[in-house]
Amino acid sequence: MAKEALSNKVGSFPKSELYTSFHKKIFGQGLATSEGQKWAKIRKLANFALHGENLKNVYEEFKILTSEIISRTAFGSSFQEGQQVFYMISRLVLLADRNMLSIRLPIISKVWRSRDEIEAERLEEGIVKSIMLMVKKREDNAKSSGEVADGYGRDYLGLLLKGYHDDEDETKKISMVELIDECKTLYLAGQETTNSLLSWMILLLSIHQDWQDAARKEVVDLFGHDRTPDVDGIARLKIISMIISETLRLYTPVFSGFARETHTETTIGKLVVPPGVQIHFPFMTMHHDPEIWGEDVDAFKPDRFVEGIANATNNNPAAFMPFGAGPHACVGFNFATYEAKVALAMILQRYSFRVSPGYVHAPSSVSMVRPENGVHVILTSL
Repeated sequence: MAKEALSNKVGSFPKSELYTSFHKKIFGQGLATSEGQKWAKIRKLANFALHGENLKNVYEEFKILTSEIISRTAFGSSFQEGQQVFYMISRLVLLADRNMLSIRLPIISKVWRSRDEIEAERLEEGIVKSIMLMVKKREDNAKSSGEVADGYGRDYLGLLLKGYHDDEDETKKISMVELIDECKTLYLAGQETTNSLLSWMILLLSIHQDWQDAARKEVVDLFGHDRTPDVDGIARLKIISMIISETLRLYTPVFSGFARETHTETTIGKLVVPPGVQIHFPFMTMHHDPEIWGEDVDAFKPDRFVEGIANATNNNPAAFMPFGAGPHACVGFNFATYEAKVALAMILQRYSFRVSPGYVHAPSSVSMVRPENGVHVILTSL
């Protein structure tokens, strides 16, 4: 049912509007929330752009790493330049999680706002201002280079700017509001999802030393201890690919899943669903269903993916969708998994790691699954 609804191409299951005002400040009408022609033109741009012993809280370290990578590859800047945006968006996510179940009466909302709502509005204004400064800097550089048509760059921001300034094809032209919303969406998704994946992988491999040893052997056999992993070699990391899949199953980045709403009477499987019905797809629940994954569903067993997703899911591949499914599946899936493979391979080349005795396991799961207390591990240089 989930595959049928999420892959639907006739518009019977548009995205649900069950977003709070806080979520709207984060995503606006970006790729994660838009539909129709607006979604199609942005998706096309995104497809092109994204195709010694030390005690460490690796969650915080990975937050900087993933922020730096998304800053450089998508925005042509650095983590330092985008640091304020990352902070403000992370703060907005916290406020959205805190207010996800809050109920506001429409009349009261017009005359009174909570402290969180006031802060969220201030943060949104700050994010827009910071992105506009980046946009102006890129536009000024293009003008000074004398190559306005091609001077915006070929990263995501450059492609968005080209779409904004496109006077030749109205179907490809985007508004400044759309441009800003896409930047906000990518700043959040580019940092949070990969950061979460890397942190949980390190934790699981710290606990399951046999899988850490197997993954390290695979990496060292391909790259040694010093050679930087390359594209061809990364594609051959089968054990690490299985570890990534199992980590995504156990700790799916988007805890709440996706929601769709029927606009017309629709048949899905054997059910006839009337219009106006909200259908929720809780990925975390699907990924922990013993009828699909077996009685060892809660165990860390990367080898369940040794023969692919279809075999792991008992010939029901739609039961595994950590990044969604269908045409609206996360556009950055390949980017995120490639980034995770490179980062994990380079760590395995240089360090062994084990869980710190002081680590307290406390996954925080509202909108995204994060380690509430960080992931504390002990790194030992090899």
